[in-house]
Amino acid sequence: MERAPGRRALGRLLEAVLRSRAEANAVFDILAALQAEEPEEVQGAVRVCSRLFGALLERGELFVGQLPPEETVMAGSQGATRKYKVWMRHRYQSCCNRLVELLAHPSLQVKELALSTLMKFVKLEGTYPLEKPKWEGNYLFPRKLFKSVVGGLLSPEEDCSLLLSQFREHLEHDDIRYHAMQAASDTMARVANGHPEVPLTFWSNAFTLLSAVSLPHQESGISNFYVKHAELSDKWKVTHLKEHRKAFQLMWLGFLKNKLPLSLCKKVLVIMHDSILPHLAQPSLTIDFLTRAYDMGGAISLLALNGLFILIHKHNLEYPDFYRKLYSLLDPSIFHVKYRARFFHLADLFLSSSHLPAYLVAAFAKRLSRLSLTAPPEALLMVLPFICNLLRRHPACRVLVHRPRGPELDADPYDPGEEDPAKSRALESSLWELQALQRHYHPEVSKAAGVINQALTVPEVSLAPLLELTAFEIFERDLKKKGPEAVPLEFIPPQGLLGRQDDLCAQHFTLS
Repeated sequence: MERAPGRRALGRLLEAVLRSRAEANAVFDILAALQAEEPEEVQGAVRVCSRLFGALLERGELFVGQLPPEETVMAGSQGATRKYKVWMRHRYQSCCNRLVELLAHPSLQVKELALSTLMKFVKLEGTYPLEKPKWEGNYLFPRKLFKSVVGGLLSPEEDCSLLLSQFREHLEHDDIRYHAMQAASDTMARVANGHPEVPLTFWSNAFTLLSAVSLPHQESGISNFYVKHAELSDKWKVTHLKEHRKAFQLMWLGFLKNKLPLSLCKKVLVIMHDSILPHLAQPSLTIDFLTRAYDMGGAISLLALNGLFILIHKHNLEYPDFYRKLYSLLDPSIFHVKYRARFFHLADLFLSSSHLPAYLVAAFAKRLSRLSLTAPPEALLMVLPFICNLLRRHPACRVLVHRPRGPELDADPYDPGEEDPAKSRALESSLWELQALQRHYHPEVSKAAGVINQALTVPEVSLAPLLELTAFEIFERDLKKKGPEAVPLEFIPPQGLLGRQDDLCAQHFTLS
């Protein structure tokens, strides 16, 4: 492979092409340098191409309109100027195609330079369009070039997260964001239809791009354009927030309808309630994705609760089996999952309505009480006030506490294996589990369980500071408690906990 021209040689070639059309063939040497193996040489060639075609765009020396085949024009009888512009337009197209390929270059510096150069061409094509307007005041944007840029960023093979973080800065411009949403929708549809098994890398890149899109909340927020215009027209879709929301919805629905890996489902559900649903033109269209996620079980189901809650309470969506499925999520693992705090925060909201039937609330209180028998202390300090709050809100369920001659353990009518809370017979039972927890080894747990013996007329206990409580925090809090004055128990100083020296607790329990 021939060595690419050096920096000075490229500079001379650039000056020659810009000085005289007779030197136009030197463009081939400049474009050949884009194929160099050394990253430094490629970067030098990209910079020269940026200056060359940037100047040609500004000078109007590229053909404007539907680009005809090069061979037809060269063999025809058109004038020399037209032939030159068509020929140079084809060279510009070859340059842009190579720059898109360089978005997958091993060198990050080459990738970033290629992206910034392409975005420079996008701005210049917007200012000096290469297509003829259909009518006066027609909105022109280099959609074809920009779509190829977005397609290069959504690579099926390369992880483009670092490059997308650079592209994210451009999404602050309203026109770039609008066309990026459209281009992303088209690219996802093309890849999904053309590949029987879409690689995970593509979906990861797509999510990185989609999650970076943030819409303004008011129409007046759409005024920051990358391609500058003398004045904005109300006839342009890009100037209206409702059109942005339509494009946003089309983009996300096109993403969510595909079979996504579990890792991405979790990431989507985490931002669904805050970053996606508020900006959709029709939020209820996400119900298929949310119900599929809710039926998966485990952490995915927990995360889907937030989106479903918004659709039910803010968009009047009917979901008759919602509480039955919520009840089925209550199993021993609920106290150990990563999203435990979010689940109980949402469950507290779901069960706050005073219109819920007593049997339903009783079933939740009883199920949580039964699960509490094997729960860790940090979970108990949260779930016990949760149960007491349910009884405060729904006085009809206090019969579960005021039943001193209730059934014995072996005759408890409650059926823990029943999935339908209406058939669990919880209202016929009692919360004897809370009485058992009053003898728990941890004093704070036994104190929390003892609240059930008092009149539940005080205001509800705030769960917010208890949701994120961890075992480490409880341990640290217990170690900081001041006990009674030191009492000598033995004349031999202990050397650690259970005879082990230099362990975690030696500093707290060694006598001075």
